Amino acid sequence: MSQPMEAGPNPNPPSYPPKTPPPPKKPPNPPRPDVHGPVVPTARRGVGMVNRRGANWTLESAPWAAGKARTAVVEQLGKWRYRPTVGTVTAVEAVTTLLVEAAVADGGMKVSVHLSDQDGQACILALSHHTALTTGHDDEGGDVLHQITAHQAVTGCGTDAGPDGRRIWAVVEL
Repeated sequence: MSQPMEAGPNPNPPSYPPKTPPPPKKPPNPPRPDVHGPVVPTARRGVGMVNRRGANWTLESAPWAAGKARTAVVEQLGKWRYRPTVGTVTAVEAVTTLLVEAAVADGGMKVSVHLSDQDGQACILALSHHTALTTGHDDEGGDVLHQITAHQAVTGCGTDAGPDGRRIWAVVEL
């Protein structure tokens, strides 16, 4: 058997300090949101534009809104250095007027007008913000769409309704 050790000073003290426990680990940070990730379809969240210039205006849903929107759209295209011909300016003004008048006719409290450009074309969109409209109406805006497509500069147009109101839009060649 071994002999019991005596309590007392240790004849061979360690040449290093005692090891301290490591600090507790910090929990990992949650992942950062992907700002430039996939684009969510706009059918449920309003209007979205990606990788292009854009401008928008919110107007009271009143008879004068079409004139104010028409002026704002033409001025913005000028700021973007588009120099459309007289016929194209007339088409942009007429299409903007038709879009906004259709949105005002829906009966919402406000109308928003969105403008974007890409490859020499401008997309003009009017949103009625009338939430009582429901989706699924095939005849919605039919007459207005026919009036819009009567202009030669128009390359496409359409309408749809969602929880944020009816959207009616047109693409115009500049």
